[in-house]
Amino acid sequence: MDRMANQLAGHLARYTKPRRGFVLSLDQGTTSTRAIIFDANGVPVSDSQLEHRQIFPRPGWVEHDPEEILRHSRRVIADAIAVADLSSEQIACLGITNQRETTVMWDRKTGKPVYNAIVWQDTRTDSIIASLDKETKEMFQQRTGLPASTYFSGPKIRWLLDNVEGVRERAERGELAVGTIDSWLVWELTRRSRKHHGSAAAAGKGVKHVTDVTNASRTMLMDLRTQKWDPELCAALDIPMNLLPEIVSSSEVVGTVRRSGPAHGVLISGILGDQQAATFGQACLRPGEAKNTYGTGNFLLLNTGTEPQTSDHGLITTVAYRLGNQPAVFALEGSIAVTGSLVQWLRDNLGFFADAEDVEELARSVEDNGGCYVVPAFSGLLAPRWRPEARGAIVGLTRYVTKAHIARAALESTAFQTREVVEAMNKDSGVPLKSLKVDGGMVQNSLLMQFQADQLGLPVTVSKVAETTALGAAFAAGLSVGFFSDLDEIRRLWRERCTYKPDSTKEVRDELYRQWNRAVERSFDWAEDE
Repeated sequence: MDRMANQLAGHLARYTKPRRGFVLSLDQGTTSTRAIIFDANGVPVSDSQLEHRQIFPRPGWVEHDPEEILRHSRRVIADAIAVADLSSEQIACLGITNQRETTVMWDRKTGKPVYNAIVWQDTRTDSIIASLDKETKEMFQQRTGLPASTYFSGPKIRWLLDNVEGVRERAERGELAVGTIDSWLVWELTRRSRKHHGSAAAAGKGVKHVTDVTNASRTMLMDLRTQKWDPELCAALDIPMNLLPEIVSSSEVVGTVRRSGPAHGVLISGILGDQQAATFGQACLRPGEAKNTYGTGNFLLLNTGTEPQTSDHGLITTVAYRLGNQPAVFALEGSIAVTGSLVQWLRDNLGFFADAEDVEELARSVEDNGGCYVVPAFSGLLAPRWRPEARGAIVGLTRYVTKAHIARAALESTAFQTREVVEAMNKDSGVPLKSLKVDGGMVQNSLLMQFQADQLGLPVTVSKVAETTALGAAFAAGLSVGFFSDLDEIRRLWRERCTYKPDSTKEVRDELYRQWNRAVERSFDWAEDE
């Protein structure tokens, strides 16, 4: 056993007993990065959050600065530890959860990104998708559970190889690495600083290039059944396999934080894509249990057990989680691109209010949407329609409509889109949902949550810990080092805050939904090839 293995064994020995110390969770999302420290009961004891820039070079293009994300990650970790007044010795482990599909490529020696991160919402790869023939698209669908779409990471990697000068040549020489945001963060957290260690070789010693199986399942490059990179899928997108990270489970020790700072020496022992982390944090651990996260977009996942289930109604088959050497657990997912970011758009682009939280007060100032419907297809529509050419629309405008009606219609669009996904999920599973667990920033909006319950005709239950994405990463990390004992303990730790019950007639909710569908159809066939 080498020195690093001995060091890891020593760290693990300190945390063989549950309920000792704390777990640190790093939640790197689409609009912000947050660190939360949880105690042994899954209760947050401190947190820190920073927003990062949204970069829009062209219509349909969305980018982030990876180095800004890294700086913010280090800052929020340091701040959360300082607020909790802890030392690294009191932190059992670190769990990482991240915006999925967003893709970063960097130099293996210097760690320097070759280009900005291409965000999951970005649609620049539409020509790459369009160039795939029918048989190739079917191959992707069958092996990965994903439709061929600009949403996923593989086409983004191909774009970087084809469009950033010198990148393909450097990739073929083995000089570059690529991954989703989890890969980038683990690489940097496990890499020693050249500033303090003198050379690229010293900085790279012990560095980890990994991704977990949930993030890998979002690339269009991993076979769902083998959970390995598929050479034929990589060849179809002309992607050298030496670029790709090692695929690990969602709950295992992958390395230690090596950068100097408050978290130095802490084990990195859990990685989950953000929506899978929320599923785990919501304790949706049995087949038939589902959650919906209301964040930048909405993501509804239904646990389907240890066999992948194919969707016939526009949903994605994905890995929900894999714990160590246990079999993977799969899920059906409905991904909605724009929900919370629509509220940001009303704030930042239209100046409707100063703070996103103000949308509820504005929307409550009117009794209904005034006949106005907002279709937030800023970068096309994802599940269950998969219409990349659709674009945003506000329909039903009259002189009667005010910004309050538009604000209310924006919130209602989130509930309508969720209803579409739930109906598709009910058709696929054959067993209609009886209730829905919800989490994320928008669940604080009681107007939206009541309207959601009314549209679904189901109870909507808000978890006590709103940030279940970070909690899920903490659970996964803690399980691998014995901080949490087993899945039964995680089920016991989940707590309800409140439940919204339907308070609308079927006739009323169906008429609103019918009008919504009319509005959506008017957003189709808008974007044209350049």
